[in-house]
Amino acid sequence: MEAFPVIDMGKLNTEDRVTTMDNIKHACENWGFFELVNHGISIELMDTVERLTKEHYKKCMEQRFKEMVARKGLESAESEISDLDWESTLFLRHLPVSNMSEIPDLDDEFRKAMKEFALQLEKLAELLLDLLCENLGLEKGYLKKVFNGSKGPNFGTKVSNYPPCPKPDLIKGLRAHTDAGGIILLFQDDKVSGLQLLKNGNWIDVPPLRHSIVVNLGDQLEVISNGKYKSVMHRVIAQTDGNRMSLASFYNPGNDAVISPAPALVKENERSEIIYPKFVFDDYMKLYAGLKFEAKEPRFEAMKAVEPNVNNLVGPIATV
Repeated sequence: MEAFPVIDMGKLNTEDRVTTMDNIKHACENWGFFELVNHGISIELMDTVERLTKEHYKKCMEQRFKEMVARKGLESAESEISDLDWESTLFLRHLPVSNMSEIPDLDDEFRKAMKEFALQLEKLAELLLDLLCENLGLEKGYLKKVFNGSKGPNFGTKVSNYPPCPKPDLIKGLRAHTDAGGIILLFQDDKVSGLQLLKNGNWIDVPPLRHSIVVNLGDQLEVISNGKYKSVMHRVIAQTDGNRMSLASFYNPGNDAVISPAPALVKENERSEIIYPKFVFDDYMKLYAGLKFEAKEPRFEAMKAVEPNVNNLVGPIATV
């Protein structure tokens, strides 16, 4: 079986650039996922963020999770639980406006480290978008401009912990889904596994690799690339041993960004047959909220029904 794609970003500035770009292209077209090493984010900062994330869970969230488990009777479940995840979460918003100062149980050291980590992830996300533009034959900055809308992108981090689960055969850490947004950068635990993606009908483990950043593509990039790149179903399997840490940072379009296939990627003979819709990102997110754990294709079809509402909008697609 083909190995999970690992991309060495350090080779982009060497004679291996062409091969590295080809590897990124292959991963986007055939996996929807890839793992980055030598990505430029400080290793010391990653270690600090990991330590503070795990400390915060133990101090502020572990007891809440145990109380939730007891309240819902999850440990005594005897049949599959399909409407709940074995997951403790905290959401940190970075753009357009940070919410970290509003979260009462974050200490100053955690806030400072996450602010710096988010800045480095933001730069990496924007670099990756330009690399995708290059591979797709789009002008540099196209994807960022589309994502910006009128007020800039949305960017936030979902901080998750997946504690040991007594019945992993009955409840998922996180149920299977595709991500609604743009490009997702994941800093995951390198000791406790659990993340899997669906490829050719089989669930494949995303290998834990120390100090790597796992990248996956969201629904919006599938639409803009006109299906050349695909968002892929993935899930988290709960484990009986170990507490898995996951920091998934979502670099998404702005709420009013107008999303549609890039005109340069729509062939002349396809223009009369609309495969992917044109829509406002916020409208898609409202639909996604109730359909996250279902297939993406019906969501795309549903957005075609609201397409006339955006035809007269002046959005970033129309100006590039």
